[in-house]
Amino acid sequence: MIASPEQTAVAEQKQEVQKVFNKNIIIKGVFWFALITVITIAGIFFYTNTGSTLNALSHISYKYIVVCFVMLAADLTMGGWRNHIYIRKLNPEVSAWVSFRANVANMFMGAVTPAHGGAGPAQIYVYTSAGVTFIDSFAINLINLGATLIFMPLAGFVAIMMMDTTAISGIIPAMLRYGFTFFLMFLLAFLLAFWKPVWVGIIIRKIAGGLSKLFPDRKAKLTKWADTSYAGIHKYQQTCSVILKQNPSLFPTSLLITTMLYLNKYCLQYVILLGLGVNASLVQVISIQVLIQFMIYFAPSPGGSGFAEVGISVLFGKIVPYALLPVFTLLQRSFLLFFPAMIGAYVVINLLRKDSMKKTKRAVVK
Repeated sequence: MIASPEQTAVAEQKQEVQKVFNKNIIIKGVFWFALITVITIAGIFFYTNTGSTLNALSHISYKYIVVCFVMLAADLTMGGWRNHIYIRKLNPEVSAWVSFRANVANMFMGAVTPAHGGAGPAQIYVYTSAGVTFIDSFAINLINLGATLIFMPLAGFVAIMMMDTTAISGIIPAMLRYGFTFFLMFLLAFLLAFWKPVWVGIIIRKIAGGLSKLFPDRKAKLTKWADTSYAGIHKYQQTCSVILKQNPSLFPTSLLITTMLYLNKYCLQYVILLGLGVNASLVQVISIQVLIQFMIYFAPSPGGSGFAEVGISVLFGKIVPYALLPVFTLLQRSFLLFFPAMIGAYVVINLLRKDSMKKTKRAVVK
């Protein structure tokens, strides 16, 4: 039986998920993420006078650190719930705990792959392992990506208007341009794929036709790529449309949860500063963190490592004393990424272990 273009597209997407959710890729990503992060944080320590920094550690108010852990728990809960509002409509048997695990797996794989490339596949992998269909899992991932793509540029524009940008120079403007370019490109692609999939199909086929003229020996492969890409976009657009039409309140709810989720992340930096004894404007802190998150979301390094630490040291360096800057950088990255990624690593390792055991059992049976 010959598979239809839509079936081929789904099969190819499954293969892409399997490629990303791979032990060797994960190990390599963890290595580079850890190496770049350690080097950049160590560089900040030495640059800002290590002796003074170590002395500043004794002045941390730990009650604020406890509050940070509460806010971290809220962050992980909202991240899982943002997906679960869809899952409970599509597959009521799947528990909220599965959505929690999918979210932390998403955060871990986003941390160890460039430009968050492994985040979506990790989430899909957890859901499909729990019995959610691949198409439903992929559609939910796309819808929530759309909510993020809408929220982040808007937040970035508001942040630039609210904060004093006169002192910003060096690499930061280039990183902001990079962030805005990628967010707007992905948002445009998302909107076109959702509302006008036929247009996207025409564009893809014209690209394939142009490449076929340059590489005539690859015409058959390029034509197949164009057909399966269009079929995949059309299939997921139909699935997303059905989900949203049957539940019109879900996407606005997702946008609201997305806003609360990121505001919680942004306010967490303010609490860290209070714990370090730094009094700063809440609006300025939120604005700076919006720009940092915006700059590193599509950064080419795993988890935005290197770019994030440099961005924090430059932008927060305007309001945080030099002696406290390395400690603040470490705490900020820990609560926003390291701690969630550690929980996600546990989920991912367990899934890989279970899959390995299933493959071994099947091999023994054969």
